[in-house]
Amino acid sequence: MRLREQIHIDAPAVAVWAALADWERQAAWMPDVAWMRLVSRERELGARLQVRTRIFGVPAVTDLLVVTGWRPPERMEIEHRGLVTGRGVWDLSVEGDGTRFTWTEEMSMPPPWLGELAMRVYAPFQALMLRRSLSNLKREVERSHGT
Repeated sequence: MRLREQIHIDAPAVAVWAALADWERQAAWMPDVAWMRLVSRERELGARLQVRTRIFGVPAVTDLLVVTGWRPPERMEIEHRGLVTGRGVWDLSVEGDGTRFTWTEEMSMPPPWLGELAMRVYAPFQALMLRRSLSNLKREVERSHGT
């Protein structure tokens, strides 16, 4: 499954990046994350995070995320290592006086045919969660940045 969502945020990329890299606060703007814990000394490239994910609003699965790409304030790459595997990419670019934030997720789940079916059924809900996360992030960053 591949999902891609974008939003314009009225704040500079460094302000958006600061919110993205604040691991302890991500659950505040991601409605499908119950909690996130840093489980490594690294906070940047190589950081390892345990994430309790909500499925249909219920905390259901704890997975491991690893930061595999770190180019502030332009690009962050995350590898999903758990029930769901794959890759997430956050791209930030200058857009007028603000930032264009693009979130791409490529995910799969075993076993191949059943996992693919489950991902297809869940895709509309996951897309909604991405859009809600982006709206929440926009609101939080713009409020803290004073826009």
